[in-house]
Amino acid sequence: MKLAVTLLICSVAALLALGMVMLYSSSMTQDGARYLLMQLLWGAIGLVLFVMVSMVDYRILKPLALPLFLLAAALLVLVLVPEIGHKANGARRWFNFGGVRFQPSELGKIALIVLLAWYGERYQRHMHTFKRGVFIPGIFIAVVLGLIFVEPDRGTTVLLAAVACGVLLVAGVRWKYFVPPMVMGVVGLAVSLWHDPMRMRRILSWLDLEQHKEGAGFQAYQAMLALGAGGWRGLGLGNGRQKLFVPEQHTDFILSIIGEELGLIATLLILLGFVVIACCGIFIAGRARDTFGMLLASGITLLISLQALINVGVVTSALPNKGLPLPFISYGGSNLLAMLTCVGLLVSIARHARIADDAITRSEAREARTA
Repeated sequence: MKLAVTLLICSVAALLALGMVMLYSSSMTQDGARYLLMQLLWGAIGLVLFVMVSMVDYRILKPLALPLFLLAAALLVLVLVPEIGHKANGARRWFNFGGVRFQPSELGKIALIVLLAWYGERYQRHMHTFKRGVFIPGIFIAVVLGLIFVEPDRGTTVLLAAVACGVLLVAGVRWKYFVPPMVMGVVGLAVSLWHDPMRMRRILSWLDLEQHKEGAGFQAYQAMLALGAGGWRGLGLGNGRQKLFVPEQHTDFILSIIGEELGLIATLLILLGFVVIACCGIFIAGRARDTFGMLLASGITLLISLQALINVGVVTSALPNKGLPLPFISYGGSNLLAMLTCVGLLVSIARHARIADDAITRSEAREARTA
């Protein structure tokens, strides 16, 4: 367990350090020093949260699961109010406090995972039934996903839906009850996309990028040029040219700038870092002290891994543009705080699992001496 925690922390630290460097490099033409200072501030706050969360017992979240969920749901409702929520690029997703933005959907991610973990442990003997396993938790999931969907934020909706489904499957939901609601959700998403002209243009540009490279596919096309220009070793830190053309190069598409300036080798090392984080999270979940810890670690691991996977897929044009940041690297305070809090929870689960393992070892040793 100690090795898993060490690898987890080292991987996150390496991604954070790289993110700070590349954030300054990618935004040189857009006041990169300001972005870097803001990210350093958010990172410092996030590290404080990480230490605090990792030092406490994760099981204190059990009685807080429902209140935390209600708080997140209330914030997601408030952000939709025109007089309260901040609107940008056609979406109302943020609270604006004197120029500092907070995205309540990031809190909603954690709150939903905690609630599903608590629910899965409390009703683990009944998770194989439709009512307890799908219908009741489906209500909680639908509330959060619905509020995020109407912001609108399709990418976070798809991500959180996948994470919630993963947690329920790990908790013991049967496939025969699980598949029909999932199919209905996919059909509903497809219908909404069909009636959303902007997102339909994104999908069409993804299917034929060359045809739409001057329009809806401009961002993805420029990102592909950046990745191709980098080759194996890259053009050198700060020498990238495509950051002048790639929109959102310091947030959702920062990986394209990394690929151009540091090359394919650095890009693959980033992917390796996320693979290590996923493996450590799976190991911690498997050795968790209780069902709540196992489900919580599983949900957090899915959240980090799937978000990274979707971001990489979008930047490489393997997936349509969904607007999700790359964990620990992309610019964005709310997501960075949420990700570091999640890592702190993983460490807390690992710490208490180690305590349990040590207690068992000592008990076995005493029994051996007695015999």
